[in-house]
Amino acid sequence: MSEKKKVLAIIGSTRANSSNLRLVKCIQHMTADVFEMNIFNEIDTLPHFNPDLDKENPPESIVNFRKLISEADGVLICTPEYVFTLPGSLKNALEWCVSTTIFSQKPVGLITASANGMMGHESLQLVMRTIEAKFAEDTTLLISGISGKINMENEITHPQTTLLIHNFIESFLKIFVTD
Repeated sequence: MSEKKKVLAIIGSTRANSSNLRLVKCIQHMTADVFEMNIFNEIDTLPHFNPDLDKENPPESIVNFRKLISEADGVLICTPEYVFTLPGSLKNALEWCVSTTIFSQKPVGLITASANGMMGHESLQLVMRTIEAKFAEDTTLLISGISGKINMENEITHPQTTLLIHNFIESFLKIFVTD
């Protein structure tokens, strides 16, 4: 891979300095030589999905969000789990993409980093399969207990998690090569 791949990182949390945002910033730092990563941390600014608004003239914020996805070579989604599923704001954002093909065969990496996360992780994979995103088992990662594994300086403090992140990044890079 000669030039950096453009990756849009979508943060599924609406918290100002969430563990998910800190984890993505850590990954951004770790991959600075191979990825040009743009972090979308404004998921809570998108309007509620309404199929009637998605016809000829979708809201400007949705047009811009879709453009960010379209222009990216790949997408990284990092999200917590809320009440055993995806956060409503992330599900809402993805619903705005269903009527398009912007995720079709787009390389994606999926990280669920939460207290538990198992059900949310399954939900995320189901949604992404439905919109035909390109991912594999090794480009998904579930990190339970994230708040005790990353510090406020965006550093992973848990050695096993560091290894898992390195393996995830390596697999995510490979998905671009097979593109």
